[in-house]
Amino acid sequence: MSELNKTELKEHIVKVIKTCYDPEIPVNIFELGLIYDIMVDDNGVAFIKMTLTSPACPAAGTLPAEVEHKTKMVPGISDAKVEIVWDPPWNMEMMSESAKLELGFM
Repeated sequence: MSELNKTELKEHIVKVIKTCYDPEIPVNIFELGLIYDIMVDDNGVAFIKMTLTSPACPAAGTLPAEVEHKTKMVPGISDAKVEIVWDPPWNMEMMSESAKLELGFM
């Protein structure tokens, strides 16, 4: 798979991830800064590293599964693997400018 195709797939993955929301925060998880890395291998398998706002996040049981499911629906993606990581720990500085604006932090 060419790097161009991988880049296009990552863009499509970002679009679907932007439809995933932490149920307690009215901003999508991509803009919240919860997605740390998206990689696509030559076989169309997507590897996503993400975190949660806290280890006690009530969405911990559902949000990673939602990201995985929606990523698998992207044409050209054969499988998706989501890994929850805690390093670096999430903080509010990881949010996009639009997320900070939406939440009244600017």
